[in-house]
Amino acid sequence: MFVFINQSSTLMKKLYFFLIFSGICLSANAQTMTPEKLWELQRVSPISLTNDGQQVIFSTSSYDISTNSSSSKTFVLPLKGGDPTQIKSYDSIYTDAKVSPSGQYKLVSKEVKVEPVSGEDFYPEMEKSDVYIYDDLNYRHWDTWEDGKYNHLFIKDLSSEEEWDIMEGEPYDTPLKPFGGSEDYIWNSDGSKVFYVSKKLKGKDYAESTNSDIYSYDLTSKTTTNLTEDNEGYDTSPAVSKDGTLAWLQMDEPGYEADKNDIIVLRDGQKQNLTKDWDGTVSSFLWSKDGKKLFFLAPTMGTKQLFEVNLPKEGSGEVKQITEGQFDITGMVGQTDNSMVVTRTDMNHASEIYIVDLKSGKMDQLSHANDSFYNGIKLSKVEKKDDPNHRRKRNANLGDLPTRL
Repeated sequence: MFVFINQSSTLMKKLYFFLIFSGICLSANAQTMTPEKLWELQRVSPISLTNDGQQVIFSTSSYDISTNSSSSKTFVLPLKGGDPTQIKSYDSIYTDAKVSPSGQYKLVSKEVKVEPVSGEDFYPEMEKSDVYIYDDLNYRHWDTWEDGKYNHLFIKDLSSEEEWDIMEGEPYDTPLKPFGGSEDYIWNSDGSKVFYVSKKLKGKDYAESTNSDIYSYDLTSKTTTNLTEDNEGYDTSPAVSKDGTLAWLQMDEPGYEADKNDIIVLRDGQKQNLTKDWDGTVSSFLWSKDGKKLFFLAPTMGTKQLFEVNLPKEGSGEVKQITEGQFDITGMVGQTDNSMVVTRTDMNHASEIYIVDLKSGKMDQLSHANDSFYNGIKLSKVEKKDDPNHRRKRNANLGDLPTRL
């Protein structure tokens, strides 16, 4: 299509330059994403809900390529919406979950030297030696060499500052290496026991096995019990309900790292697989406030969504999908009343904090750390491959092609 412009017309000249100027402005305001621009995004990381359940605590991190440095800020944000308020500390509005219910003790993880590995360990006089000596697997976790140090779990008395190692002398890790974190250890409901995850194997047996277990440490007797000795696959992520019921994630096939993850609960000494009859795998879960159901995240149709499963007297529970859409629910921060605070991301947006209505699945965005960034970016069009509308458009475009190529 061509448009003829009469150059003698002042009006047409103005229109011509207006169109050109508008095009330039639109191009400038709708930049395409680049690796450099990705660094400009704020990284939103939720910390917890406040003790009263009315606000969410989160931090944002930003990075400077030129100085190779980062900085972070911490905020509180009302769940009813509004602007975040920057804070310097949150001790007065949030109680660490790693503190015992009585407030007397705290769980602390530290690295402890247990075995000789370095040249100096074997030959003290060789202070400047720079070697590791191994005679068995496992000698490396991804990009980190085994150096004879292991993550151990300590119980610290907050009044006396004294602490003791509940894994003293053991060449095993809690949290698990290389990806384990604070989700690997918790208190029971009255603070008399600690539940923790460890893979208590050595050498080649450790390297070839996926057999992590849930252990129970009794503070009074100072004894440890393996609660999942009957299962030879992964047992991870212990969590306790309001009434003290223990649940965890389990894979049951030995050596299979991508096996289905099920939710197991322990009630009256009996183990119950809540998701055995559900055709999916659980990424993470959280007890409901009333202890009558569990919320969990799981992949489905190329996305990750929020689900719930009830807690029947026996057998598998009934699974219900709560959210649905072209996005991923990447984490659960906590439940408040009939809502769940989560983090969400999609193919065009970095993680932000949302609140989900647990009955309808309706979602409202709470944090808006990157809104101004996206206002200047041309967003990509994302389509599901199995979308019937997408298939019709594709077939229409191919309609003039020969049937045999």
